Amino acid sequence: MDVKRLASSESNVWKYVFEFNDKGVKPAVAEAVLYKYESFYERTVLCVSVQSGCAVGCTFCGTGKKFIRDLTPDEIVGQVQYALKDMDIEDVNSRSKRFQIMFMSMGEPTLNIDNVCAAITELNNLYPNAVLLLSTVGTKTPDAFQKIFDISKRIDKVGLQFSIHEAFEDKRDELIPFKNKLTLREIRDTGTKWNQITGRPVYLNYCIGEHNQSKKEMDRLKNLFSPATFNLTFSVICSADETMKDAGYRELDKIHKVTEGFIEDGYDVRVFDPAGQDDIGGGCGQLWFVQDWMQKNGK
Repeated sequence: MDVKRLASSESNVWKYVFEFNDKGVKPAVAEAVLYKYESFYERTVLCVSVQSGCAVGCTFCGTGKKFIRDLTPDEIVGQVQYALKDMDIEDVNSRSKRFQIMFMSMGEPTLNIDNVCAAITELNNLYPNAVLLLSTVGTKTPDAFQKIFDISKRIDKVGLQFSIHEAFEDKRDELIPFKNKLTLREIRDTGTKWNQITGRPVYLNYCIGEHNQSKKEMDRLKNLFSPATFNLTFSVICSADETMKDAGYRELDKIHKVTEGFIEDGYDVRVFDPAGQDDIGGGCGQLWFVQDWMQKNGK
């Protein structure tokens, strides 16, 4: 395994690019992003990949719209182990006030659900204090959500997030062209069932752009998703390429205005402005180095 580490100029975000070249296994690439908030012992977040490339093909994502292969449980767990050892923070599990491992860097967890569940089990054994957040667009992969329900019942550190990004199906289909995915109503019903099983809130991730923040769209989100079940995370829109270095959509004041209406209606809301997205591609979908690997390897 070859690893490259890239540091953000903001001094609190690091990207790891993993090249897997084990004998007898198809070569693959993956990225993980490590975030430090104030200090590693205040809050540490690791976003890891579950696949090399991705078959979903979200239009904002820089995987190159190619799928190489599923990552093994060892390759998923290894991203966490390597980053913590590299930063000399292997004790973060016991010392950090908040330690989160998120399956939301590259790949769709439900399309590699058996390996992801095996990795979750191992990570929970290694880091029992870590929150383990599964982030999905919500595919209709057979038995995937039943397996998520089962492991979420067994391990109380497992969280569930749906990446929705649009309030209407036609616009969401344009953004996420994968045909075999849940509708927003089906996401609501699946999330509600998970909440009933676990007693934990479901998270919705919604990237705010210029054309998806109208009152009509926000009202539909409120009509679909109850604040009793769903928490919301609003993010700045990310870019699949490096244009965000010069002209990204960073109008956080607009995003905060959107959140005010949800807070007034009783929602638990947070705004996520992913640090490091400009210079190392730390934001969701900004996988510049993966694209470079795919081009060089002729994939």
